[in-house]
Amino acid sequence: MSTAVVDPMRSVVYEVQRIRKETSDTFTLELHSTNGSNDFPFAAGQFNMLYVFGVGEIPISISGDPSKHRSLIHTTRAVGLVTGAMRQLKRGDSIGVRGPFGSHWPVEHATGYDVVIVAGGLGLAPVRPALYHILHHREKYGNVVLLYGSRTPNDILFRREVEKWRARLDVDVHVTVDRAIHPWRGNVGVVTRMIPKAPFDPLNTVAFICGPEIMMRFTVLELQKRGVTTDKIFISMERNMKCAVGFCGHCQWGPNFVCKDGPVFDYASVKHFFEKREI
Repeated sequence: MSTAVVDPMRSVVYEVQRIRKETSDTFTLELHSTNGSNDFPFAAGQFNMLYVFGVGEIPISISGDPSKHRSLIHTTRAVGLVTGAMRQLKRGDSIGVRGPFGSHWPVEHATGYDVVIVAGGLGLAPVRPALYHILHHREKYGNVVLLYGSRTPNDILFRREVEKWRARLDVDVHVTVDRAIHPWRGNVGVVTRMIPKAPFDPLNTVAFICGPEIMMRFTVLELQKRGVTTDKIFISMERNMKCAVGFCGHCQWGPNFVCKDGPVFDYASVKHFFEKREI
């Protein structure tokens, strides 16, 4: 599924309805259209180009619920000029939006399978729409497992929502942190350590992975050790995107353009490039 874009290079003005602080350096923007049309269909895993007027434009994954088209949700970290300016926006301010762009998590092809979602840090945001879709259609899937790793307990993204997911009886949610801070009593260590004991059938599993590339690399290795085949593993390569339509070539990765052919890739088709760190 790919949503058609009428004019991919033209931004549409949206209004900031809400800014929510997630962690010390991460925030969520809720945007509404200014032209009275709040219908914005997108597929889980796609991204938008957000333009802060007078500052610049950056790609950010849509982190909201795909079944709710009346608002746009984006979660990002303030790490540069544009995201720093974005963090200073207030309710009622305007922002430009282009999109949606890119490929998506193959949630429709995962029906009938166990689904394992492995996310690291901010990587939970791009994969959250896929989890929303799966939970809305829970009866179509086997075991659903979320393995989430964060730097510290204070860096856990969407904390209240993660707690709600953990309280469900039809989803296995496991959270770990790299460094424990009192009064944390949960798992400590990298997220890959939870894969060997995760409750899924490796011969009947589809895996979605999003996070730092080094984390995804070791996650793929651990999943393969369990017996998950490469054609059932999907990764999100959100790096170096600039124009979103393949014109500038900034995000070229081997024979692919991340903005057009990704950001979601099936691992089998890119493994030879993904395994080479210099690419």
